[in-house]
Amino acid sequence: MTTKGSGRARAADGRAPGLAALAGLIADVSRADCLLALLDGRAWTAGELARHAGVAASTLSEHLGKLVAGGLLAEERQGRHRYVRLADARVAQLIEDLAAQVGSDAAAERPRTLREASAGSAMARGRTCYDHLAGRIGIAVTDALTAHGLLGTYKETDTGFVLTDAGLRWFDAAGIVLEHRGRRPLARACLDWTERRPHLAGVAGAALCRHALDEGWCVRIGSERAVKVTASGERALFELLGIEAAALC
Repeated sequence: MTTKGSGRARAADGRAPGLAALAGLIADVSRADCLLALLDGRAWTAGELARHAGVAASTLSEHLGKLVAGGLLAEERQGRHRYVRLADARVAQLIEDLAAQVGSDAAAERPRTLREASAGSAMARGRTCYDHLAGRIGIAVTDALTAHGLLGTYKETDTGFVLTDAGLRWFDAAGIVLEHRGRRPLARACLDWTERRPHLAGVAGAALCRHALDEGWCVRIGSERAVKVTASGERALFELLGIEAAALC
């Protein structure tokens, strides 16, 4: 919209400038690469992110300053080290949802090295999506919860999933504590960018992932977000949800 007698355009919706600014923060390959790396839910140093993105430390520092100022990253300092992490679960959801829109195109590109192919295969098999399980492992767990009537189908609520009363009892019996604080939904559907189907996120997804890592059902592999299910994890998931080991590979 352009006001009369002025050559400057004014946004009809007052949120438009903020939305444009947010999009501008993400619309840089190095910054987008950092945001995707931070989906592992951990804090990274500026040096680690600089090496990951393949840019100079000074350049990366400027990028991080913009992301922190824009509210996408939170910053922590310990001695001489500067750590950054995604600001919160809502930012993680935004990044993962955007990544899901380009997942199929990215997956179509042929890996350039054997290491890339191995890393891509591991990420597709299982990974953390900020603080919950994704990939084939995440889908297998979500499907099993749904099949046992513990999780409502994603069409039933605005957040995509809903824990049933039986589901709440299952989490309690399994010793998985659901710390429901703030505005984060108890259960939420998150579109998986490799499987192109929703997996469980929200408070329940985070609690299940944390429990799986704490109990040794899953372990992190490599320096990326990839995880794999251990032998004890295979036994636990079969006993609790009837998931066959083949579905976790």
